[in-house]
Amino acid sequence: MAILTDRPATSRHTAPAPKPRRNHARTLRRLPGYLCVALLLVVVTYPLLWLFLGSFKTQDEFLNGSTTALPDSFTNFGNYSQAWSSVATYLQNSLLTVVPALALIIVLGTAAGFALEVLVWKGRQTTLLLFLAGIMIPGQMILLPLFTVYFELHLTGTLWPLVITYTATGLPLTVFMMATYFRAVPKQVFEAATMDGASIIRSFVSIGFPMMRNAILTIALVQFFFLWNDLLIALTFTTDDAQRTVQVGLLNFTGRFGVVEYGPTFAAICINVLLILAIYVFLNQRVMRGLAAGAVKG
Repeated sequence: MAILTDRPATSRHTAPAPKPRRNHARTLRRLPGYLCVALLLVVVTYPLLWLFLGSFKTQDEFLNGSTTALPDSFTNFGNYSQAWSSVATYLQNSLLTVVPALALIIVLGTAAGFALEVLVWKGRQTTLLLFLAGIMIPGQMILLPLFTVYFELHLTGTLWPLVITYTATGLPLTVFMMATYFRAVPKQVFEAATMDGASIIRSFVSIGFPMMRNAILTIALVQFFFLWNDLLIALTFTTDDAQRTVQVGLLNFTGRFGVVEYGPTFAAICINVLLILAIYVFLNQRVMRGLAAGAVKG
């Protein structure tokens, strides 16, 4: 009897087991969200999958078979070799235009953002408004005047019109975003550097530019995707097949005798899409950190 009476009193009051109904109710509440995510996943992945499978099909399969049918062989890499012979030139032209323009956009845009937010001078707010006005100007309005100017300067037939136009169209947004990022940096940092004897250029190169690494990478990726996927500007200023960028090249991608060969065309599009997707996946975390840095004011 003594053993029975010495049992802890808490053993008689065990914790109630979780009710299954609560778990079911929580699952039902989350079910619409799960369905939306699944639907978005299908909408995003299905075109990519269809594009990838189509890159292995022959011309006869495209013309006589179903569009949803699987390719007869997944080893038909002849489409990729045929596509690469032309896409390599288009990729080279895109790199020769996008990379210099992107470098100018980043350097000039960061310097302008530093001058507009860190330095104190008369008229800086008006200058910022002028840059913001550049965002609201449609690109279609400036193509004809620019083409006339480039023709008078004998720049047509080269890649310089693309580099200049890309730099001009990318600067307004970059200046606005960099000014926002510099606004979140405490001014005491640059004041301390000035008291230590640093010049304005030294403060920008040694302090301002390194502090904006994540922001610069974020803006660089945004501008890179915008410039790389441009079709209108490149289509307007490229008149020779040897100067076409990747988007213009894909638009005019044809086989022998002007006939569209769908297999190599799909393979060429796959090369471009996979290249852009790999860059984004590799730098995704840095982009998120850069966006978060610009959203929080320090």
